[in-house]
Amino acid sequence: MPDINILVVDDEKEIADLIEIYLVSDGYKVFKAENAAGGLEILGKEDIHLVLLDIMMPGMNGLEMCKKIRETNNIPIIMLSAKSTDLDKILGLGTGADDYVVKPFNPLELTARVKSQLRRYTQLNPNSAAREKAGNEITIKGMTINKDNHKVIVEDEEIKLTPIEFDILYLLASNPGKVFSTDEIFEKVWNEKVYEANNTVMVHIRRLRGKMKEDTRQNKIITTVWGVGYKIEK
Repeated sequence: MPDINILVVDDEKEIADLIEIYLVSDGYKVFKAENAAGGLEILGKEDIHLVLLDIMMPGMNGLEMCKKIRETNNIPIIMLSAKSTDLDKILGLGTGADDYVVKPFNPLELTARVKSQLRRYTQLNPNSAAREKAGNEITIKGMTINKDNHKVIVEDEEIKLTPIEFDILYLLASNPGKVFSTDEIFEKVWNEKVYEANNTVMVHIRRLRGKMKEDTRQNKIITTVWGVGYKIEK
């Protein structure tokens, strides 16, 4: 089995070393950087599958680095925050992060979230072309979603989505007409019990809409049912 490479970017050496111990014990290969510049350099040289990224760092902070990564890369990003305020969490997700963990964290919770994100990411198998089936492809509202290769085409344009964004879109598209509340989306996509789901889901929906240029589209793909949730009509 090929190595799964994880990049840890944190200026607190003790925390980075602790994370490394737990990740290595789970069989991952770990790269560490104490600042954004070092992390971006590693990303340019190594085949990284997931990034654990601290928000508060000298120089370029984690939010800025997350934006920079998202310019070219859709690998999962988990933000590490010393603050438990919703603002930091929403900002982190708004820059393209897939999840966040508040310090001090339980290392077992962190590794569980790493595994959850990697499961989504590794579903994208570059050798899966031979396995593509019509049953794994959904066409709805001028959009085609292929579960085998995680490709989304909207009006002949490929939309680059993170694993979380893809899973939300696939959930809605595979249940046309059904309204999902934010709690239901969180439980089905994150595979966790509800934990401050509302803001987290809303931020991801907003990012999805932005990537699909919903603001310029007369026929919206994702419909908001006010006070209830979200759906994609047939």
